[in-house]
Amino acid sequence: MSRSDCSFARLSNGLRLAYVEQGRRDGPAVVMLHGYTDSHRSFDLLRPHLPEGWRVIAVTARGHGQSDKPDGACEVVDMAADVKALLDALGIERAVIVGHSMGAGTALQFAAEYPERVSGLVLIGAFAGFQDKPAVAELAEAVASFQEHVDPEFVLAFQESTFAEPIPQRFLDAVISESLRCPAFVWRAALQGQLNAAILDAAMRTQAPALLIRGEKDAFVPLEDQLKLRDLLPSARVFTMVGVGHAPHWERPAETSALIQGFVGELADTGAVLRYGVFG
Repeated sequence: MSRSDCSFARLSNGLRLAYVEQGRRDGPAVVMLHGYTDSHRSFDLLRPHLPEGWRVIAVTARGHGQSDKPDGACEVVDMAADVKALLDALGIERAVIVGHSMGAGTALQFAAEYPERVSGLVLIGAFAGFQDKPAVAELAEAVASFQEHVDPEFVLAFQESTFAEPIPQRFLDAVISESLRCPAFVWRAALQGQLNAAILDAAMRTQAPALLIRGEKDAFVPLEDQLKLRDLLPSARVFTMVGVGHAPHWERPAETSALIQGFVGELADTGAVLRYGVFG
C-alpha cells in the first residue's frame, strides 16, 4: 500500500476509524497514535524513515480526522478500547505502540488494560498529568470558549506552539487542515478526556518496556513528567532531543525513527517482545 492511501476499519463497537498502513503484513506490527486534534497524517514525515519490513499502521482516533465522530465523551479508556478493537479487526495479536502526546496517554492506558497485546511502548511528548501546566490551562480556557466553529487562526497558533524547529510548510498546512476537521465539541471532549485520564495509575499497571522521547524545548511537557513516568514504568529510558519542541517526529523524523528502530531492535534481541525482559 502506498504511503498516501487512507483505509477504514469498522470496529466491533460500530465505529469506523481511518488509518494508513505500509510494509510487510508478516512483519513486526507498529501502531502509531497521534496527538490532540491531529490524525494519522501526524506521522507522514516519520513513516518514510521506518523499515519496509515492519507492518506500520497510523490510526486516526475517534472524533478526529476522517474517523467517526460519535456524540459524547472521548475518554482515554474509550480510545484504548478502540485500539484493541482495531488490532482485532486487522488480525494483529501484538504490537509496539507509538503514541504522541494524547496518543501517549492512550498507549499507556492500552498497555495497562491489554498487556498481552503490547510488545513495547514508544511515548513521544508524554504527559504524566495536567496540573500546574500554564500552556494546558491556557489551551483549556480557549477551547471552553469555542462556539460552533473553530477559528483557523487559533488552530495555526496552537499547532505552531507545538514545535520549536521549522517544519515543512506543506506538512503544517496538512496538520492544520486535519485539526479543522475536528468539530468544536470534539476539541472540548478530547481535551476533557485527557484531563480525566489517570495517567500515573496506567503507568503503574503497565508491564511493557518503554522508550520516552522528549524535546528539550517542549512548551507543554516538562522533564519532570518524563522522569515520573520513567520511575513508574517497569523498564524505561528517556531520550531528550536538544532544541526540539513537543513534536520530535515532526521536527526530527529521521532521528526519531532511528530511536524507534533501536528500541524495537533491542526488544527483539533480548526477547522482550515475548517475555517483557528488562530494557535499559
